Amino acid sequence: MKITAVHVRTFRCLSDEVRDSDGHAHPGPRHEARESLLTIETDAGAEGYALGRVPREALDELIRAELLGRDPDCRERMWQAMRKRQRMNLSVFGDRVLAVVDCALWDLAGRAAGKPVYRLIGAARDKVPAYASTMCGDDLRDGLGSPAAYAAFAVKCRERGYPAFKLHTWQPPYAGAPDTRRDVAACAAVREAVGPGVPLMLDPWHYYSRGEALTLARELEKLDYTWMEEPMDEHSMSSYVWLCENTSLAICGPETAEGKMHVRAEWITAGACDILRAGVSDVGGITPLLKVAHLAEAFGMDMEVHGGGAANLQVLCAMGIPGRFYERGLLHPYIDYEKPRPWLRRLVDPMDAEGFVHVSDLPGLGMDIDPDYIRGNEIERY
Repeated sequence: MKITAVHVRTFRCLSDEVRDSDGHAHPGPRHEARESLLTIETDAGAEGYALGRVPREALDELIRAELLGRDPDCRERMWQAMRKRQRMNLSVFGDRVLAVVDCALWDLAGRAAGKPVYRLIGAARDKVPAYASTMCGDDLRDGLGSPAAYAAFAVKCRERGYPAFKLHTWQPPYAGAPDTRRDVAACAAVREAVGPGVPLMLDPWHYYSRGEALTLARELEKLDYTWMEEPMDEHSMSSYVWLCENTSLAICGPETAEGKMHVRAEWITAGACDILRAGVSDVGGITPLLKVAHLAEAFGMDMEVHGGGAANLQVLCAMGIPGRFYERGLLHPYIDYEKPRPWLRRLVDPMDAEGFVHVSDLPGLGMDIDPDYIRGNEIERY
C-alpha cells in the first residue's frame, strides 16, 4: 500500500466560541467559522483523516514531499523526516501542524486494519475518568465571573457525573487579571462547594513570578488541590525546579514548552515537575506522545495528557501508566458540550453518569465524520 494523495478541505461551520486577544476561548455570539480536514489517500482505497489547520505552503513544500509514494505503515520514518524539516520552517510547520499529519497517518492505519488506534498500540483500558476543564474566567452574566460562579459550576459538573474539576482562572485581557488573590478565592470557593476528597486542579495565568506562583501553591496545599499547571513561563525550567523544591503541591508540566519528548526528558531529570504533561498538539502527534508516556513510565511518573479530543483519548487508553484523567472541555455554563460538532455524527468522548469517558471502537481515531456536511460547506480544497 502506498500513499497517493494528501489534501486539505476547508469548510464553513457555525460556532458559539470566540477568542480573546490572548487566544483564550470564551462563549460568544454565533458566527461563521472555518474548520479544516486533512485527508491521506492510498492506492488500496484506505484513507486517513485528521482535523486541524495545515497551511498550504507546508502541505505543498514539506508534507507531500515526505508522504507521497510512501508505505503508510512507516509512520516513525515519516514523522522523523518531517520533524527534521521543521527546523527551518517553523513559521508554517509547527508541532500543531505536524500533529495533524501524524494523527491522520494513525487514523489511516486504524481504518485499514479495521481497529481503533488504541488497540493497534496495545490497549490498556477502554474508558477513563474525566475531569471537567473550564474555560478561562470572564465577565459574562451567569458565566465564570466570580468565585461563587466557579463554585456553582463545579457543583453542576459534579451533578453531571464528573469526578474531578479544574479551573482555568482569569487571564488578560480581562480587567484586573491576573490576580493571585482572586485565583485563590475561586479555588477556595470550589473546594467549599464540592467538599473534601474531590480532586481539584488549577491552571492559572502562565506568566506569574516565582513569588506569585509559590503563593498560589501554598494556598492550594491548604485546600488539598491535586496539582497546578503552568503558573510561570515554561522557558525558565529552573523556576519550576525551584517551585517543586518549595512546595508539596504536585506541579504538572511542561505543557506548551517546545521540544517534544526531549524537553520533557530534561524536566524529569532536573526535577522540574512531579507529573509529566503533554498532548498530541503540544509535541507533534501520537507518535511523540507515546515516547513521552514511555519516558514517564521509565522514571516511575504519572503523565497527564493535555487536552481532549479523539487522538488524546486513544493514547490515554493505550498507556500502561496513569493518565489518571481525561481532560473534558473546555466547559462553560453557556456551552452545550454534549452536542456534537456539526461535522461529526457523534461525540468522540461520550461520558457516562459515573464520569467515565468511553473510547470509540470505530476504526481509526474514532471520529464519525459527516462527509455530506463537509461537502455542503466546503470553501476550498488544496
